[in-house]
Amino acid sequence: MSGPPQRTNEYTAKPVSDRYRHCLFDWLAAHAPLWNQITYRRRQQYFSDDGNVWEADFGDLYDDYAPILGKATCQQVARKNSEAWRSFFRLLSKYRDDGDSTVTEKPNPPGYWGTRDDGYELRGLVRNDLYTVDWGETRSTLEFGVGDVLKDRYDLDHQERLTLEINGNPQWNGDDGRVELVYDEAADRIRVKHPVRIQPAHLREQRQDGFTHTLQPENATQAAAVDVGANNTLAIVTDHGETAVYHARPEFDRFCRFSERIADLQSHLPDDRYSSRRIERLYDDRGRKRDHARDAAVKHAAEWLLARNVDTVYVGDLTDVLDAHWSTSVNEKTHSFWSHRQLLNRIDLTFGDVGIDVVEVSEADSSSSCPACRSEAVRRQGDEFRCQDCELEAHSDVVGAWNVLQAEEGPMARPAVLRAGRCRDASPDGGAYWEWNGHEWTPAVFGERSRPVDRTSVGEPASSQPG
Repeated sequence: MSGPPQRTNEYTAKPVSDRYRHCLFDWLAAHAPLWNQITYRRRQQYFSDDGNVWEADFGDLYDDYAPILGKATCQQVARKNSEAWRSFFRLLSKYRDDGDSTVTEKPNPPGYWGTRDDGYELRGLVRNDLYTVDWGETRSTLEFGVGDVLKDRYDLDHQERLTLEINGNPQWNGDDGRVELVYDEAADRIRVKHPVRIQPAHLREQRQDGFTHTLQPENATQAAAVDVGANNTLAIVTDHGETAVYHARPEFDRFCRFSERIADLQSHLPDDRYSSRRIERLYDDRGRKRDHARDAAVKHAAEWLLARNVDTVYVGDLTDVLDAHWSTSVNEKTHSFWSHRQLLNRIDLTFGDVGIDVVEVSEADSSSSCPACRSEAVRRQGDEFRCQDCELEAHSDVVGAWNVLQAEEGPMARPAVLRAGRCRDASPDGGAYWEWNGHEWTPAVFGERSRPVDRTSVGEPASSQPG
């Protein structure tokens, strides 16, 4: 039986003194070798004849690392390693299940936190009952203890604990979980992940504190459909004909620039090396920026739906229709940048927290017929959709959401924003077009950037690209 839902607060932190900084980095640096040795022993078991990773013995490692980390922290490293293996086995089971199409690529066993030659990832773990967070009006701190070896090395008193000043405000309140600290070398700061478990009765209340609007069940509620895609992160249509489109191409351009820089650095590596600390930082930055834009779009969309009292959303699931493509650019967009399943999971989590029911439905062929006359004599190119019979001209992702909504709810009002390349059908009240500026989603002139840019359209038939 699963416990209360878990949510994670994130902060940045820095040690309050140089002495604490040096001690902290020694403490962080000891985690990766311990993780690697546990992982190595379990991988040896996994690839042996019996393959039972749980029989790997690593109790002797505690004798080596407990004087630096503390025994409780050693146990947390082992526990996190076990969690990684259990996650791997769950994915492997889904991959091998012919009736489950959610995992299409064979997962790899847990890996290492860096190497001696390339450097280790600096991250640390603190058990939930061994740290203290003190929230103050002018300064907030995180405190935790270290092993006796480090106390002696840095002349810490018996009861003295490392103290870090933290920046950020907790979004979630609940029972503390294990804190994780990760050193971001590019920014020269510590990133703190502070998970908490929240009782279900309090979860929605806490989530809604971050929104301007809430559902008003005493008033008439609406339904909506969401078309998820790579060119446009979200396209939404309500049964009253209101629409919103979240444009993703500029962010994909940014993602590609990271990819090009990574490829350039990889081309200069020696033949026996596959990565470097600098390359790993770029991967982290690329993923963090992608996830920030995606998560912000989902939260913004939830606010937009709440303002319209939408309580049910149908989300198109493309799991069964996504496949490898001949174009590397299309594959990067649909399988690396887009992260389709992660986007669906985020929608389910965020919308569900504020009371919006999410129903996943198949989106296959949702843009291959006309929502107005049901004709299949249609032409789709990029964001442009045209019906050859009734001459409907529309935004292709709006058409996808429109078709999904009609399939679930029946005939509905004609969406207010239709044409992808013109503003003639746009309505300030009925439709909105949003673009990410690196920090927030801001209004954009509908259609002003809806045509494919060179980077993503060269060598890609538009009809083959997900929305």
